[in-house]
Amino acid sequence: MSIAEFLNLHGVLSLGETAADESNSEEAKRPALSLVDHETVITEVQFAKALAEIAGIPFVELFNYPIDRTAISFVTPAICRRHEVLPIGVDNGRLVLAMADPGNVVAMDDVRAAARMQVAVVGVERSDLLAAIDRYLRADDELSDLTSTLVEKNAPEETSDFGIMDSHDNEVPIVRFVNLLVSQAIQDHASDIHIEPAEHDLRVRYRIDGVLHDMQVAPKSIQNGVISRLKIMSDIDIAERRKPQDGRMSVRHGGRKIDLRVATLPTVWGEKIVMRILDNPNSSLDVRDLALLDRNFEAYETSYTKPYGMILITGPTGSGKSTTLYTTLGAVARPEINVITVEDPVEYRMKGINQVQVNPKAGLTFASALRSILRSDPDVVLIGEIRDHETAQIAIEASLTGHLVLSTLHTNDAPSAITRLTEMNIEPFLVGSALDCVVAQRLTRRLCTHCKQPVEHSAEYLANLRFEIDGDQATPIIYQPVGCPSCSNTGYRGRIAVHEVMTVSEEIERLAVARASSAEIGRVAREQGMITLREDGWAKVKMGLTSIEEILRVVA
Repeated sequence: MSIAEFLNLHGVLSLGETAADESNSEEAKRPALSLVDHETVITEVQFAKALAEIAGIPFVELFNYPIDRTAISFVTPAICRRHEVLPIGVDNGRLVLAMADPGNVVAMDDVRAAARMQVAVVGVERSDLLAAIDRYLRADDELSDLTSTLVEKNAPEETSDFGIMDSHDNEVPIVRFVNLLVSQAIQDHASDIHIEPAEHDLRVRYRIDGVLHDMQVAPKSIQNGVISRLKIMSDIDIAERRKPQDGRMSVRHGGRKIDLRVATLPTVWGEKIVMRILDNPNSSLDVRDLALLDRNFEAYETSYTKPYGMILITGPTGSGKSTTLYTTLGAVARPEINVITVEDPVEYRMKGINQVQVNPKAGLTFASALRSILRSDPDVVLIGEIRDHETAQIAIEASLTGHLVLSTLHTNDAPSAITRLTEMNIEPFLVGSALDCVVAQRLTRRLCTHCKQPVEHSAEYLANLRFEIDGDQATPIIYQPVGCPSCSNTGYRGRIAVHEVMTVSEEIERLAVARASSAEIGRVAREQGMITLREDGWAKVKMGLTSIEEILRVVA
């Protein structure tokens, strides 16, 4: 009997009926399951609801269901993955079990035996179930099991060399432990992995959306093995433990090659390792994807489409400067121009671009590399960071001699970039002539679209924050974070940048020559239409992209 006949037999769907009648509903927008027998097409959620109705059980949307983590612990992840089931709660002493196939009695028996409880089955959509299994049955359990295995099998005195082994032997516990740490971080969209030795244990933290989260606490006895393994993968000297070292490694995850920048730092309890996950953004990002407001985008586009001049991206570490630089580089790079970068280190590998890695030990500094680059007939030059007078001087001269120069600088806002360059002993008239545009930016967490809720604030509160409301408009809708399974109950998912784009006009150029303060330069820039970081943040709060608390957290 075909699926269509089976459904028709139970009066769930008449033969010849299609989902087209429900084309305006949300359910009809989901991927459809084609029933070739009678040319009947139903969506996946309709099929799941039909199976639940046939079985006489409730149907639930896992996305909005308050899943009880305690209930999940009653059944091992192996059983859940093998049978595609997930315990989601306990009701009147019975374990509520989500199943896409309510007729799988073997799965129910296995769960009943494992949990030692009676089971109450609910029907769910299969894609929702698999997503929930991936979300809740993470690698944490396996990591915990591995740490226990390592402690049981290896005495502390043996662990110092435990990480030194064949990189292809993925069955070795220490190798699996490290692989799981990295793959889980990539899956969680973390930007950094911190492995921190303490007095009695080894702590692992992930930086997700700019905030560090404790992920794993491992026994102290495996510390040396983990550090040695990571050093070998990153081509770092494992015998040197007294000074900081840098390295790089590549892993494959989900069919993609992902690079990680690795840095070691000696501490009183051992070497701390920080791994920056360099997931290349330029392959999928356009400058429009940087979330620039229309005025900022027009000003920035005008600058980077010029054939010469200097563009600076400013902000603290971790503010997305590299992403903005590489996205811009992807927009200006064309086959007919020569693009050369000098970086320390090269974070993202880009096709068709000549990238130079700084190597101070070999005498290849930013300044010496720049001199060589300018003899290599470049059209566009990217400098990873302007750190000293010599690098700044060569960059300024390059922009004045017909090159487009892109670089970064550490300042709090856009106007401060001009005073920072003059503090590096660059002649003010050169700064004013060479500099074309400065972009200051910060990263704020983006509100989860599934659980954000509107909140009312008094006009007095908004006025104290200098939150501007047009006089002829009502108070804008402002959202706050709530938390749901989709965002791991944080209320936020992903990040968005706030910007301050300052174009160097003739008046600002005169102020630079006169060595005016950054406050004076900022005042003139605002009079000429510059949107400050906070104003850009408030605009994105009005758009429902982030919250007031996030803007206050990252913008002074």
